[in-house]
Amino acid sequence: MSVFEIGLLYGASTLAVMFTGMPIAFALGLVATVFMVFFMPVASLDTVTQNVFEEMSSITLLSIPLFILKGAAIGRSRAGQDLYSALHVWMSRIPGGLGIANIFACALFAAMAGSSPATCSAIGSAGIPEMRQRGYSGGFAAGLIAAGGTLGILLPPSITMILYAVASEQSLGKLFLAGIGPAVLLVALFAIYAAWRYRHETQRAAVLAAARPDARSAASALLRTAHYTFAQRFAALPRVLPFVILLTGVMVALYGGYATPSETAGLGAVLALLLIAVIYNTWRPRQLAPILSSTIRESTMLMLIIGMSLLYSYVMSYLHISQSAAQWIVAQHLSPWLLLTTILLLVVVLGFFLPPVSIILMTAPIILPPLRAAGFDLIWFGVVMTIVMEMGLIHPPVGLNLFVIKNIAPDIPLADVVWGVLPFVVLMALAVVVLCFAPGIAMWLPDVLIPSVR
Repeated sequence: MSVFEIGLLYGASTLAVMFTGMPIAFALGLVATVFMVFFMPVASLDTVTQNVFEEMSSITLLSIPLFILKGAAIGRSRAGQDLYSALHVWMSRIPGGLGIANIFACALFAAMAGSSPATCSAIGSAGIPEMRQRGYSGGFAAGLIAAGGTLGILLPPSITMILYAVASEQSLGKLFLAGIGPAVLLVALFAIYAAWRYRHETQRAAVLAAARPDARSAASALLRTAHYTFAQRFAALPRVLPFVILLTGVMVALYGGYATPSETAGLGAVLALLLIAVIYNTWRPRQLAPILSSTIRESTMLMLIIGMSLLYSYVMSYLHISQSAAQWIVAQHLSPWLLLTTILLLVVVLGFFLPPVSIILMTAPIILPPLRAAGFDLIWFGVVMTIVMEMGLIHPPVGLNLFVIKNIAPDIPLADVVWGVLPFVVLMALAVVVLCFAPGIAMWLPDVLIPSVR
C-alpha cells in the first residue's frame, strides 16, 4: 500500500473507533497498536511501553498533575463563589456590572484553577442564579459563564498550552506570557458585549412592561441596582485577596526566573492546599479525599491520553504519514494566510468531536512543519490555535462547557444555552482576526520579558 492509502486508512480507522464511544486514550492506543502489527516490524511491539515512557518522561509534563491539584483545591472550595461575590459588590453600580463581574470572576478563577469546566461550575453555580434573579435571560446568563470558562485554557496555568509546548518544542514560559494579552482582549470583548446586551435587554423589558403590565416584574428586576457601602465592599475582600496574592506569587516565581514551570506548579499546589486549610478550614482527611481523588482521576485520564496520543503520533511518523501530509500541504503552494485559514478551519471541525488535548497531539506533527516553513511564529500560532479550540468548548455538538452549564442550571433549555453562547463564538473569531492583523498583542510581553523566562 502507498503512504497515501495507509494515511487514509489510519485516519478512517481512528474516526471509526472513536465513534464507537471508546474512550479517546484507548481508541488512539488501539489504532496505533493495530497498525504497528500490520505495517511495522514485529519487534516494534516490544518497544511500545518504552516509547510511551520516553515520550512522557518530560519534566514539563510533571507540572500537569500539580496544576490539576492546585485547581482542584481551589475549585472544590468556596473560593469561586467568594471571588464572584466580591466582584459583584464592587461592580454593582456599573450598568450590566453583574454580567461583567461574572466575566472578570471567570478570568481570575481560570487563572487560579487552569480548568474551563471547574471555572464554569465554580462561578456559574453562584453567578447564574444571581443573574436570573436580577432579570437576565437564561441564555444570556449561560453564555456569559460558558464563554468566561473558556479562558481556563488560555490564561496560565493552561494544561492545553503545556501540551502544545511539548508537541511543538516551544518555550512554555513564552507561551504562558503570550496568552495574557489575547486573554485580556477576550475579557474586554466579552465585557463590552455584556454591557451592550444588558442595555438591550433592559430596553426590551421596559417596552414589554409598558405594553404588558404582567411583565413589569422582569423589567424592575433588570433595572434594580444594589447599593453597597464601602464597609460592605471591603468586608468582601479578606477571603479573596489571599488567592489573588497566590496567583500573583506563582506568576512572579515563573516569569521572574525564580522557578521552572514544574517547580511553580508544585509551589502553587502546596500554597493552595494551605490557603483552603486556613481560610475554609479544609484540612481533615475526609475533606481532602475528594480533592486528591479528583486530581488522580483527571491526571490519570490526561496522562493516558497524552501517552497514547504520542504513541499514535510515533506510528504516524514511522509510517511517514505526517511527513507526507506536511509535504503535500507545502506542495500546494498556498499563500501563508490561506494556509493558516485552512488549518484553523480544520481545527474548528475537529473541535466538533475532540477535546483540545487530542487535537494538539494528533495534528501537531502535520500542521506545524508547514506553518514553520511559511514563516509563522509557533508561539503566536499556539495562542491563536488555543482560542480556536476554546470555541470548540462552547459550540455544539460536543461543547463541554455547554453540558457543564446544563448540569448546574438544568432548568435552562439547551437550545437557549446554545443561542446564548453563539455571540461569544463570533467574538472569539473576531479576536483571532485581530491577532492576525496585530500579532504584537500576543508577542509583546514574551518579547519584552524573554531574558527572564525559563
